[in-house]
Amino acid sequence: MSNAMTACAPRLPEATITRLKADWWDDYERWSKRDLSARRYVYFWADGVYFTPRMDEDRQCMLVIIGADEWGNKDVLGLIDGFRESTQSWRELLLDLKRRGLEAAPELAVGDGAMGFWAALHDVYGKTRVQRCWVHKTANVLNAMPKSVQPKAKAHLKDIWMAETKADANAAFDFFVEAYGVKYDRAVKCLTKDRADLLAFYDFPAEHWKHIRTTNPIESTFATVRHRTTKTKGCLSRQTALAMTHQLMLSAKKKWRKLDGQNRLPEIIQGVEFRDGIKHEIKAA
Repeated sequence: MSNAMTACAPRLPEATITRLKADWWDDYERWSKRDLSARRYVYFWADGVYFTPRMDEDRQCMLVIIGADEWGNKDVLGLIDGFRESTQSWRELLLDLKRRGLEAAPELAVGDGAMGFWAALHDVYGKTRVQRCWVHKTANVLNAMPKSVQPKAKAHLKDIWMAETKADANAAFDFFVEAYGVKYDRAVKCLTKDRADLLAFYDFPAEHWKHIRTTNPIESTFATVRHRTTKTKGCLSRQTALAMTHQLMLSAKKKWRKLDGQNRLPEIIQGVEFRDGIKHEIKAA
């Protein structure tokens, strides 16, 4: 059992708990200052995650960035205690990553639509393309519709992001707008305002689509983090929560798989064009 899991276990002496907290914080501070210049990251996944493990404040927002490098390895790049996902908090995190060596912009960043992340990304890595998370977008669209309609609408949304080509996705998109626009205009507006950013993944290798359509690398990891932190009994300050989350994420990282289609990543960096997930060969005149 890891230290992070045993932090607040019964029977541990108070002195031991205090020492563990101090060790975690030292680990986090070293990690947050590490040099990042040796690797090139192609994709970012970003999210602001809330949970309430009896902290100093009612809710704590962890700003998280996970990256995939040119060999397909996923890594936790940034983890800070943010202020309600503000643009300023995200900008500070991104600028810190750049200062520590991540000069090259990622090719694509994946996230939801309720964050100050996008404004900060534009300021710090202006050339990075945007992919809105389909899981978040689906939930937001369905929340604007009656429950009786949601199962059918969800299936029609899936027809968009599971389409084989961007043309097919656009056709499914148009169908959704036509089918639901009259009665559920708020839901349709929620979908259409991010149309281009929802379909950006079609310009990247098909092998990567399942990785880049959603923020699942963060969501799945934080499911474990939430499970562990909610079992604690009033022993987490904000600093301890951040240090403990760091320990849990590093532990979860050991089980992460590489991206499929690793051979495509250097091609993306080189500027190779992909259309509908397939490498576009430019024919000689």
